[in-house]
Amino acid sequence: MGKETASNWQFFLLLSGKPLEGVGEAILVLSGKGGVGKSTVTVQIASSLKMLGHKVGILDIDLCGPSIPRMVGVEGCDVLTTPDGKWIPVSVNNDKNFSVISLAFFLDSKNDAVIWRGPKKNAMIKQLLTNIAWDVDYLIIDTPPGTSDEHISVMENIRDCPVKGAVLVTTPQMVAVDDVTRELTFCRRTGIKVLGIIENMSGFVCPNCSECSNIFATGGGQKLAEKYSVPFLGKVPIDPSLTKCLETGESYLERFSQSEGSKIMKNVAECFTKKEMEVDA
Repeated sequence: MGKETASNWQFFLLLSGKPLEGVGEAILVLSGKGGVGKSTVTVQIASSLKMLGHKVGILDIDLCGPSIPRMVGVEGCDVLTTPDGKWIPVSVNNDKNFSVISLAFFLDSKNDAVIWRGPKKNAMIKQLLTNIAWDVDYLIIDTPPGTSDEHISVMENIRDCPVKGAVLVTTPQMVAVDDVTRELTFCRRTGIKVLGIIENMSGFVCPNCSECSNIFATGGGQKLAEKYSVPFLGKVPIDPSLTKCLETGESYLERFSQSEGSKIMKNVAECFTKKEMEVDA
C-alpha cells in the first residue's frame, strides 16, 4: 500500500474499476426524506455486524451531508492510496475490521458545502463505488435522502454487484411514512430487495421514570411494513446517550449494550447474517 494521500480527489477521476470490488455483500440504507436518522442507523448496523465478528465497511455517499466520519470518530483523517491509485478506507479506532470512506475526507473543510450539478455528483458517486480498496464481508452504504438522480447513479453502478438489499428508515409520523413509501416503490422498480423497515425516533423513554412518550406518534413504520408485506425490523426510541456517543465518536453499542436501541440493532444484524433470510423484492 502506498502512503500518498488523496487530498485532491479530482486527480483520480479518470481512474475506475469494478464496482464494490472486495465486498462480500452490500446493504443500502435508504429513506424518502432527510432528518430521520439514516446515518445513525447506518453506523449502528455496521457496528452490530462488526461486533458479530465480521469485517465491515461504511460507504458514505450522502453528498450533501457526509456525517459518518464524525459519528465514528475519524473526522479529519487522511485517505491513503494504493500504488494503482485506489483509495484505502480509513480504519475506525485502528480496527482493520471496521473502516469508512466518505466524501467528507476529500473536502478542504467540514464546513464546505457540496455545490455541484448532477454530472459532477454522479461522477463522484461512481468513483466512490469503483475506486475503493475494500476487503470486507459487509458494506453498509449511507445514501442521500429521496429518490434523486444520485440514487439512479448508485443503482446503475451496483446492478451486477452482490447487494443483499435495502433497509428503509422512517420516523413514526405519517408525513415521513408517506415519503418512505415512495422509497419502497423505488426499490421495487429498480429490483432492490427490501430487507425491512426501521421505525426510528419511536418514543422517548424517560431516564428517571422509564415512561415512554410518543413525541412523533407511533406505529407508522410498522403499519407500512404490514401494508407492503416487508419485514418490520423494530422501533428504535430516542436515546440521549446515543446522541452523545455520535457527537464524540464513541461506540453506543459497547457503552450501552443493554439499552433498547442496542438490543434492536443487534437483532437486526443477526437477522441479516442468516443465510436463510427471505425478503420480498
